[in-house]
Amino acid sequence: MGKIAADLERALARREAEGVKGAVTPRVLASGAGWSVDDVLCTSGPHDKPFEERHGQVCVAMVTAGAFEYRSPAGAGLMTPGAVMLGNAGTCFECGHRHHAGDRCVAFRYTPGYFEQIAADAGIRSREASFAAVRIPPLRPLAPLIAAACAGVMSASSVAWDELALAVAGQALRLSAGMPATDARGVPETALARIAPILRLIDSAPDDALNVERLAQHAGLSPYHFLRTFERVTGVTPHQYLLRARLRAAAQRLAQEHTKIVDIALDCGFNDVSNFNHAFRAEFGASPRAYRVRMRG
Repeated sequence: MGKIAADLERALARREAEGVKGAVTPRVLASGAGWSVDDVLCTSGPHDKPFEERHGQVCVAMVTAGAFEYRSPAGAGLMTPGAVMLGNAGTCFECGHRHHAGDRCVAFRYTPGYFEQIAADAGIRSREASFAAVRIPPLRPLAPLIAAACAGVMSASSVAWDELALAVAGQALRLSAGMPATDARGVPETALARIAPILRLIDSAPDDALNVERLAQHAGLSPYHFLRTFERVTGVTPHQYLLRARLRAAAQRLAQEHTKIVDIALDCGFNDVSNFNHAFRAEFGASPRAYRVRMRG
């Protein structure tokens, strides 16, 4: 488990020991003209009522740990690590944790004018400068941005937040423009209840030998129905979700530790270093060694 997820688990344990209600705790990481970025930790759980809020600005929130349900006029979706939550300025939304306690996000916020300017500079028409979907699933183009944001959470001085804020906005616009509206309101409650423990299982120990058969057994479904249900709920296959969870864990360790690359690869569930190097390069656009050098500046 990465340090980001471990911090969330400690916060949840404190909340349980103190017997208090769940709370959302934002920590400002950086801000500039038209944008800001916060590390947002939420300790709400199944016994807390879903809370309703309003997006004061455009929001692009990267989920770094935990999971939660998100609803807005654009639809509904389960937000999982590696996914990105999308919110348009002025819209009301609801977040809940019916099946999973706690989450942590790196939330980028933009004033509407600044966001529209980014869209225009990216060649996106003004009518497409708002999000029709509520979520981008954990996709490869997001991986380097999420890894950089995670590194920034652990050491804010190691990231050029102004550059990252622009890159995040541009990528969110491009990816969301090619995606259909996401709406989990058609997903049965039983499906969410079955998949939520599987997400916890993967995120808590991505290095474990987890295959479709074993995960399906945990979910109480046949492998065929588990595969369909998992992809419907998360937007990616179990293999894609597990692989990216392992690669995110490896990226965090490369940025924070001096451990040998081969040991990190093995610790994160990769049995073959060459496969790890190939997958890492495909995900982050650099070899593990080059990535480590770059993240340490």
